[in-house]
Amino acid sequence: MIAELFILALLVLLAGFIIPLVIRADNTLLRTVSYGCTILASLILAILSLPVLLGSGTITLPAYAPAGLFSIGFFIDRLAAFFLLLIGVVSFCVALYAIEYSEHMDGGVRRNILCGATNLFVLAMVLVVAAADTFSFFIFWELMAAASFILVMYEYDRPATPRASIFYFVMTHLSALFVMLGILLLWFESGSFALERLAGTPSLTATCAFICLFTGFAIKSGIIPFHKWLPYAHPASPSPISALMSAVMLKVAIYGLLRFILDVFTPEIWWGVLILAFGTASAVLGVIYALKEHDLKAMLAYSSIENVGIIFMGIGLFVVLETSGLSVLASIALLGALFHSLNHALFKSLLFLTAGSVIHATHTRNIEHMGGLVHRMPVTGALFCTGSLAIAALPPLNGFASELLIFMAFFTSVTVVDPLLKVFLFLCLALFALTSALSAACFVKAFGSVFLGMPRSQKSEEAHEVSPLMLLGPGILAAACILLGVFALQVMTLAGFSVPLPDLFLVGLLLLMMLALTYAVLFFISPRTSRVSETWGCGMHFQEAGAEYSGHGFSEPLDIIFSPLYRTRIKNERAFFDEHGVIFQSGTAEIKLLRVFEEYLYLPVARGFVKISATIAQFQNGCLDTYILYVFVTVIALLVFLGWYV
Repeated sequence: MIAELFILALLVLLAGFIIPLVIRADNTLLRTVSYGCTILASLILAILSLPVLLGSGTITLPAYAPAGLFSIGFFIDRLAAFFLLLIGVVSFCVALYAIEYSEHMDGGVRRNILCGATNLFVLAMVLVVAAADTFSFFIFWELMAAASFILVMYEYDRPATPRASIFYFVMTHLSALFVMLGILLLWFESGSFALERLAGTPSLTATCAFICLFTGFAIKSGIIPFHKWLPYAHPASPSPISALMSAVMLKVAIYGLLRFILDVFTPEIWWGVLILAFGTASAVLGVIYALKEHDLKAMLAYSSIENVGIIFMGIGLFVVLETSGLSVLASIALLGALFHSLNHALFKSLLFLTAGSVIHATHTRNIEHMGGLVHRMPVTGALFCTGSLAIAALPPLNGFASELLIFMAFFTSVTVVDPLLKVFLFLCLALFALTSALSAACFVKAFGSVFLGMPRSQKSEEAHEVSPLMLLGPGILAAACILLGVFALQVMTLAGFSVPLPDLFLVGLLLLMMLALTYAVLFFISPRTSRVSETWGCGMHFQEAGAEYSGHGFSEPLDIIFSPLYRTRIKNERAFFDEHGVIFQSGTAEIKLLRVFEEYLYLPVARGFVKISATIAQFQNGCLDTYILYVFVTVIALLVFLGWYV
């Protein structure tokens, strides 16, 4: 039954891809049907994954073998079912939102490509997760890359989109190259494309395969320093696509890493240290760079880098503890990483969708041109606030529960014998704590700048709440963030895991009681008369939006503190009425932040390849005699090679 449901879900997604492309008409009903296919298939995927996730065994579908060694097959075990559930829930909510959102976009009939490619994108991610062998895995991985590139390129007529698309195109194919190399090295090692464990201690070939696969999955998931495509691709994409890419596609890369670590390799301890080091760096630097952003979607993109880093920290800690013989603690770290993968998918898709509503209402991504939206978009504000509380890991929401599991694994890892390893783990723990604090600060800035205060632009003044359909999907995600936090212990118990989590339902009740008691005390002791007045503003009678505390003002101290990372440059220009510089006339002040990785890593590499390409291009001079010489030299070289080695 589960196998038949899986095939049905694939066929429905395929229909959602084909229908809007075959019927070339600018028709709302057509696009609604296409997104309806996404909704139906996502619901089927969520339903079929639950029995497997709760322990009904592995589902295997017969393989198609087009050519001997190569085959295409599917299987669904508990790990695959977990990620299929994640894909199903997020895609369901995103498709609900996109039905109405896409009708407000420009492009006419081109919007058919958007909904069709969305179905193809979801289909490809499902196929990657369900792939039964490495050959199938790579084929579907490439399909996922192609579909996502089409979606990033959708608004190609915008100035920023070509640059974002080039970044994404290069990095996604670099990821595919490393994944392919890793798979080929595994084939050389085992002689098979099967996802089977390699015997014995990892050989040099197996170790190289792991490094290649780790690099490929790190690029795709946005781990620093391979992250630069995220802050470009996410803002350039339509908001539903940003939600799918951040919430789901990054998790497919995490699935790939976990699948190979759990089923193929026998990891060594330095593998875990490597994963943990990259994860810690990504978590800390990701949130630091998120704090400096004033583009709302770029801020969320950097936050995704931070949260993927936290997931990598959990995976790395799992490998370290497992190879150290601490299997119980290792399972807690792994559960924390998996739970945070699900939680991040929920609250990050919620944040991207509500950010899309805000951008749709204000026609800008710059948070400095927003403000006061909580009065004009109260439901969107409440949903964004829920996502902000969840991603800031405040109890009793889901982000707190998953991060608490990883913290517990860190705290108990002091039983690791190696003193140097203890020091490294304590350093990672300290940086993890710093990351959590900075994440809370980041989303205080985000919510305050967007929803509180006075409107800082005419569009923000005129903004209004979005349609109910654009609130339904985010509403489901917000409810999931609350329920998975409040009932985290019960969910883990239902899934068959015994974890040292507190009962957050009781914690939530205690917080509600404290809130109710505080309100009651204030209600009874406060005077019954009230006076409404503006806050004091340095003697000014009428406050202006430009005089309020802005996102720039909030993050300026952090810009200075982290200036070695930001390469902060402060520029002041002042003009005076008098020649002695006493009576001030006008002035401007600006803080410029250098894009460190782009300027010092990506662009130098790109310039190097341009120089190499220009050198090689000199050999193509258009002269027939030169080309004949090349052929002659090649033939001679082949003859010498064959005569020497054959």
